[in-house]
Amino acid sequence: MSAAPIPTPPGPWCPDPMRQQRADYTLEDLLTLPDDAPRVELVDGLIQVTPSPTLGHQTISLLLAGWLLRHAPGNLRVAQALGVGLSFNTSRQPDVLLCRAEVPSDRSLLRPADVVLAVEIVSPGTRRIDRFAKPGEYAAAGIPFYWRIEQDPVHVYAYRIGDRVGPGGERQYELVADGADVIELAEPFDIKLPIAEITP
Repeated sequence: MSAAPIPTPPGPWCPDPMRQQRADYTLEDLLTLPDDAPRVELVDGLIQVTPSPTLGHQTISLLLAGWLLRHAPGNLRVAQALGVGLSFNTSRQPDVLLCRAEVPSDRSLLRPADVVLAVEIVSPGTRRIDRFAKPGEYAAAGIPFYWRIEQDPVHVYAYRIGDRVGPGGERQYELVADGADVIELAEPFDIKLPIAEITP
């Protein structure tokens, strides 16, 4: 008599190939992902697993979040890697964000109207997305401010929604400040950020 086969544990969660082919995932699906699901973003109905960030990326993210926690006014709240539903089938996770303080703490997916500032830290594998795709999506969704942080050396580019519109009539960001030494801004609050304080 042969021994019964030893059951193998199920593998890690991954998107359903047929649904990926149909590109029919929605924000509702994100809210029901299992606990073991990796960090994902939803782009035009496709689930994209977010690659693991580098140590430098994470250090900048932590230092910036800490700086914002110490300096942001009480009507704003700091968060990291929290989903923002940009449309019924697109969700992004800014590396750092400022949202309105009244947003309930149990929310795992924010609306664009909840978000005041979205920050992306550019890594080698995310250059095109962070420089082009995400700012276009955030602006189209009406998020008022966007920062892009480049590494090696650390350089901050600060944008705000402007009056320019794209070919499809969507609003676009305009650059209001950039620097590798200090960033000074009047919005979304009075900011004087020495870049050394967020440099690993």
